[in-house]
Amino acid sequence: MAFSQALLFAQEAATESSGAIMTIVIALVGLILLASIIVVMLYGKLWFRAYMSGAHVRMASLIGMTFRQVAPRVIVEAKIMAVQAGVGSDPQAGISTDRLEAHYLARGNVPNVISAIIAAHRAGMDLDFDRAAAIDLAGRDVLDAVRTSVYPKVIDCPDPQKSSKATLSAIARNGVELRIRARVTVRTNLVQLIGGATEDTVVARVGEGIITSIGSADSHLDVLENPDRISKAVLARGLDAQTAFEIVSIDIADIDVGENIGARLQADQAEADTRVAQATAEQRRAEAVAQEQAMKALIAENRARVVLAEAEVPKAMANAFRDGNFHAGSGGA
Repeated sequence: MAFSQALLFAQEAATESSGAIMTIVIALVGLILLASIIVVMLYGKLWFRAYMSGAHVRMASLIGMTFRQVAPRVIVEAKIMAVQAGVGSDPQAGISTDRLEAHYLARGNVPNVISAIIAAHRAGMDLDFDRAAAIDLAGRDVLDAVRTSVYPKVIDCPDPQKSSKATLSAIARNGVELRIRARVTVRTNLVQLIGGATEDTVVARVGEGIITSIGSADSHLDVLENPDRISKAVLARGLDAQTAFEIVSIDIADIDVGENIGARLQADQAEADTRVAQATAEQRRAEAVAQEQAMKALIAENRARVVLAEAEVPKAMANAFRDGNFHAGSGGA
């Protein structure tokens, strides 16, 4: 009787234990299903797009991006663009999900970098992910750089947006001023884009070269007859060295004759010389007048001395009479 009761109690306890285990299993399965549904709702569409495009982005990577504060949509769309363009699987380009995430975390512009690599690939240019990412992190617009490499860019010299003057002013050896406006066609040099000088340096060097070329001309007429001599002389100086650009051509857009600076300077010099001569003559006249006045004063002084000497004669005669030194015979003699 006691044994049967114990057996019955054990069966009831086992039933209750199995029921609790089953409840826990069902709860766990429910949580897993709920988490799966949430994951599918959040990342299913992105994962399916990547899968259908052949980008091969794992679901675990998508979940990890959220915890790493990376925008999954940006990474997936960049990877799809690369794969569809035929550069995503290139080992030299090195476009992988981890590298895209690393560039994103470095505050880089991932879509811009991928677009630049695709544009360079289409143009047959050598640009891998490392170089494109480095250019982007350096603060340069890598996509604009690639476009400028394919389609050269025209820069005005001087740049009206950065300078108050619309033309460059240069003076030939004969003193005539020439006012020139040039247009510089440049192509981006991707090799020197990092650390290379910017457009402002190119404009400054070209302006300096133009002024030097005109200054070495004997006459402004020589420049007007052959404006291309300026372009050739400037190009021969290699002004694009250590810059982010390669100068394709330098064209003289406009050239005007200004003032005759040499003649004006000569006139100013002549006027200055005249003023100096007038001042010198006035100084000499003043010195002559002063000397004349001094001579007059000296004459007056001498006259005064003569008068004083004449006044002493009567006194001397009186003293001579009184002292008996004056004799009549001596006076008659």
